Amino acid sequence: MTRQTSALTRRRLLGTSAALGLASLLPVRAMAQDTIKVAGIYTVPVEQQWVSRIHVAATVAQDRGDIAYVYSENTSNTDYPRVMREYAEQGYQLIVGEVFGAEQEAREVAADYPDVAFLMGSSFKEDPALPNFAVFDNYIQDAAYLSGIIAGAMTESGNIGMVGGFPIPEVNRLMNAFMAGAVESKPGISFQVSFIGSWFDPPKAKETAFAMLEGGADLLYAERFGVSDAAQERGVLAIGNVIDTQSDYPDTVVASAIWHFEPTLDAAIAAIKAGSFAAADYGIYSFMKEGGCSLAPLGTFDGKVPEAALTLVAERTAAIKDGSLVVEINDEEPKSS
Repeated sequence: MTRQTSALTRRRLLGTSAALGLASLLPVRAMAQDTIKVAGIYTVPVEQQWVSRIHVAATVAQDRGDIAYVYSENTSNTDYPRVMREYAEQGYQLIVGEVFGAEQEAREVAADYPDVAFLMGSSFKEDPALPNFAVFDNYIQDAAYLSGIIAGAMTESGNIGMVGGFPIPEVNRLMNAFMAGAVESKPGISFQVSFIGSWFDPPKAKETAFAMLEGGADLLYAERFGVSDAAQERGVLAIGNVIDTQSDYPDTVVASAIWHFEPTLDAAIAAIKAGSFAAADYGIYSFMKEGGCSLAPLGTFDGKVPEAALTLVAERTAAIKDGSLVVEINDEEPKSS
């Protein structure tokens, strides 16, 4: 079922923002002083990790007065093109969402509405022949790598369980970066890797995590909801992804790699206001040096992480931000080891 909702009618999620811009040639029309009409189309509930970060950024931009924001959640892939057309027909100037399961259909819709800007999460790149369709992804491998350093310092058995949704590039790169950080922190570490074949199935993720704990894991990488529940029930630690869930699992979630969508959305807003929105890859705005990701504060685990690991995290963070360290973007499917 698809439900269109104003951002003002749902509980507000807090976030930060930063204004960035892209240059191009498409005259998507909006006066600088105008409030841009933005529609979000999501295939899952806005509470889901990945989508929640887009929703946070849009809500912040609306509170700032830059946009008027509505959204539809739980939109099926088969229904996605129809919802895109409806928003375009209603005069929305920017449509944002994720089209991983409807790539071709979404691009066909965008071609029919050249004066509407589309900013879509996508596994594919921008197409110059479709100048109003820009792509993005959560390239938060920097923060994932740092969270791996923490994980390597906290595991005693050297066996980490990792539960993901699907083995697609945007998941694989985060898992691989996490694994690289864990190995740097604790050489010889081993991993159990599994994918549940769903973006939102907490019971299945929890069941998969339990199996990993039975297999000797004493720390879990929670790429999906449900994993931290398993960790909490069994009294082991977990590392979060995309959002910070430590408040829900204060004795379980040590650290999390956080995605900040604000730089991505703000770049699109600035481009639209300048009349210069174009086909581009907005993935770069998820990099740590652009403010697109960070390692969550240790919070309840402050003072519990070995000092050597914290020193290494601080050194690597500084190197990432000044460009002297580039975390590898490895989109290959990670394997158990």
